[in-house]
Amino acid sequence: MNRVALLAHDQFPHFAKTAMGLLRYSTFEVAAVIDRAHAGKRVRDLLPDVQDAPIVASMDDAPPVDALIIGIANVGGGFAEDWRPDVRTALQRGCTVMAGLHDFLADDEEFAALAAAHGATLHDVRKPPRGLSVSQGRARDVPANVVLTVGTDCAVGKMTVALELTRAAQARGERAAFIPTGQTGIMIAGWGLPIDAIVSDFVAGAVEQMILEKGHDHDWLFVEGQGSIIHPAYSAVTCGILHGAMPDALVLCHEAGRVHSKGFEGFPLPDPSVYVDLYEGLTQPLHPARVGAGALNTRSLDDTADAQAAVQRYGETLGLPATDPVRFGPDAILDALL
Repeated sequence: MNRVALLAHDQFPHFAKTAMGLLRYSTFEVAAVIDRAHAGKRVRDLLPDVQDAPIVASMDDAPPVDALIIGIANVGGGFAEDWRPDVRTALQRGCTVMAGLHDFLADDEEFAALAAAHGATLHDVRKPPRGLSVSQGRARDVPANVVLTVGTDCAVGKMTVALELTRAAQARGERAAFIPTGQTGIMIAGWGLPIDAIVSDFVAGAVEQMILEKGHDHDWLFVEGQGSIIHPAYSAVTCGILHGAMPDALVLCHEAGRVHSKGFEGFPLPDPSVYVDLYEGLTQPLHPARVGAGALNTRSLDDTADAQAAVQRYGETLGLPATDPVRFGPDAILDALL
């Protein structure tokens, strides 16, 4: 599977998190983005710094591909019925259909029948494997330096920061690996465990398993964080990753202009500096870690000078080095960690 189409109806670009991540970081050749809202345009018209592709209205309009990937990571991970015609067409064409949803495509009777009839494959990335176990607290013993990206909220760029740091460290000659914990990261890296779909008793153990798998062959592990420790819906997975990874350092990720928990406007976010004590306090009893730098997502700021000023304010608020690793490069963060 190499040549793919990305389904991103009505959410592209900024709310189609999986599609954006694959366009920026994956090795897939993206032949088309399926988005009825922007059909007729090209990706570069909306996202100038990622892989380019035509945007089409439906799978019927897409060129030949090996796979259709659901490029939307929506709240709750549910399957939207208005995606059904595109998935149906892909299966009839014999394509693999890959999704990172909590609603598994393989459990859908129509899709399962179509896949069997046309020799197609349904790949549910968020379906956890069997045989996971509780943590044994062994991640702290690996020789690698473990860096975890943590957030002030969900969807602020934790995966992006971890990937940027991994690539930058590798470019400097460091033996660095990315540890994927979410569906998009797993699709990009080709391995990993979907932490938010794992039984809570086994979350820390699943993260530990990945740390142990890579920690003896690398000097640096950059772990993709999830959620936020104060998010009303997602704090449990955040804490599980934090304790399972037993990181040596943390990078605090925030989005410029974000003032409420995503999807929970009645819950205002505290000052970013508050999170430093929260995250460091949670690591203290098990394996103390310090917040070593800040990463600010400035995608909402069109003007470069405004973005630079926001980064400077964020760093001053934290009292730490900070940057937007996509817009300005990750060196300030990497220098602080190395």
